[in-house]
Amino acid sequence: MIGILGGTFDPIHFGHLRPALEIQEHLGLDELRFIPCGLPPHRRRPEADVSHRLAMVEQAVALHPGFSVDRRELERDGPSYSVDTLESLRRELGAAVPLCLILGMDAFAGLSSWHRWQDLSSLAHLVVAHRPGSDEPAALEDRAAARRAENPADLRAAPAGRILCVPVTQLDISATAIRDRVARGGSPRFLLPEPVLTYIHRHGLYRACSTGNPG
Repeated sequence: MIGILGGTFDPIHFGHLRPALEIQEHLGLDELRFIPCGLPPHRRRPEADVSHRLAMVEQAVALHPGFSVDRRELERDGPSYSVDTLESLRRELGAAVPLCLILGMDAFAGLSSWHRWQDLSSLAHLVVAHRPGSDEPAALEDRAAARRAENPADLRAAPAGRILCVPVTQLDISATAIRDRVARGGSPRFLLPEPVLTYIHRHGLYRACSTGNPG
């Protein structure tokens, strides 16, 4: 079973990595692929270019077993639609491998604004990360009633089509705040992995930005 976590990762930080680890452990994923977004369809262009964002993700996941980086959205022209990515993965991996698209609760609530969103469930399971004890939005009940999974075994039993909520530690860290802190000359140490911080300093990233894009 393979997990898919997309994002601009501008830069990647512990707010991405800690929930990813908890989902990997909870689901017993064989692999969790981080997929940096090439051209985000729902937000402004990232501050750092694709080569830097890819390198930072590679630095962040290098030492953790089961984490990997997938470059396909960076190598594809046009907007980075999740449905295109999942179709590409299906062509590569076949129809039988369970795929789990990992989303935050906010992203899930806005899923109907995504390109060809109705096709996502035919390509992957949806794994919705949420803060323990938080209320689930009405969108979850509306869409999940017939497809709600009770446990990870339900996901392993089929290649796609189920929805599972997973409580995770959600750290109040944003890429926007990290970029702004760097631009002001402050230190984002302990908000992101040390190799990523070293990379940012080495390449002079984010020094010119004052108000970054949402992250």
